[in-house]
Amino acid sequence: MVRFQQNEKKEFIGNKFGGDGFICVQSLNSNDAELNNKGRVFAHTTLLPGCSIGYHKHENESEIYYITSGEGEFNDNGKIVNIKAGDVTYTMSGMGHGIRNTGSKPLEIVALILYA
Repeated sequence: MVRFQQNEKKEFIGNKFGGDGFICVQSLNSNDAELNNKGRVFAHTTLLPGCSIGYHKHENESEIYYITSGEGEFNDNGKIVNIKAGDVTYTMSGMGHGIRNTGSKPLEIVALILYA
């Protein structure tokens, strides 16, 4: 199966988990079955300069971000870490995270949430 980019819907979400501004999320899976029922999210997310996803915790699931472009700050369970294109973040079940675009260009990530 091939899913063509132009057919994928983009969702604009404001103040995600109490974050600033809007994010644009393009889902890369249409249901849990496409992830063999081992996860619920596989998405490309864009944060414009100054925008963020607020700090939140994961229970019974983990989340991985692959930073594809831009730069920002990653809140790694309370510790702020500078991130840039090529970096990968991991948030395990029971831990929390958030992300903010601190650069002048869009911060783009691929996010994957897997069940623990």
